[in-house]
Amino acid sequence: MLQSCIIQNSKQENCEQIEIIIREINEGGIKDIVFSNADGGVFYINRGLERGLTLQGMKNKVLNKKVTLHLAKIITGTSSNHIAQISLGEEVIYTEFN
Repeated sequence: MLQSCIIQNSKQENCEQIEIIIREINEGGIKDIVFSNADGGVFYINRGLERGLTLQGMKNKVLNKKVTLHLAKIITGTSSNHIAQISLGEEVIYTEFN
């Protein structure tokens, strides 16, 4: 059961792509960057604060703006709230894709 929640190595073509407007950005979990939208959706970059990102930098860049998220899928094929890539227009802000 636990293994069904494990996120596989994300590939762009295997992620769900959605667009949201970021309404709030906070730290959560263990150095995660957590994004919320107006509908109550919550999405995160796992250990984003250990990957060279900052809360203030993300707020300056994407707060109250429409972004595109690539959400990783768990083993069962269901989308998670784990952000594999976040883009603002054509600019990739963060990516796990090689």
